[in-house]
Amino acid sequence: MEFYLVRHGEAKPASEDPARPLTDRGRKEVERVARAVAAKEIKVSEILHSDKLRAKQTAEILARLLCPSGGVREIGGLAPEDDPQVAKVEMEVSQEPLMLVGHLPHLSRLASLLVTGDAARDTVEFPSAAVVCLSRAESAWQVRWTLRPEAG
Repeated sequence: MEFYLVRHGEAKPASEDPARPLTDRGRKEVERVARAVAAKEIKVSEILHSDKLRAKQTAEILARLLCPSGGVREIGGLAPEDDPQVAKVEMEVSQEPLMLVGHLPHLSRLASLLVTGDAARDTVEFPSAAVVCLSRAESAWQVRWTLRPEAG
């Protein structure tokens, strides 16, 4: 089964807007990546995101093109400094493909934990608006592909 980790699009600096919404460029990058993912005919049951505005906006853009059957929802365990073990459990109990929208350093630690068993070992780069596809066969995880906005 495949799962998708997505870093939010480029966000405004906190000095400009403390809520840190997506910039115009960030929205365009996410839309470009969402179109590329939709073109791959990827199906996800839900898009889960952190409580940060930039992650919610990214998830909503992706949902418009991917139309997940279970919709979009906020969950705990996806914030920048959260323990990646929480999201790992969410993925391991899921019976259907999920897309998780979050932040650094959390996504990097989560991917490393899944693939190598060590959250501190860098495995995957996550530029803004990047999508990383991971697959799980029994208990083994592997990176299938990565999509960056410039490649979308």
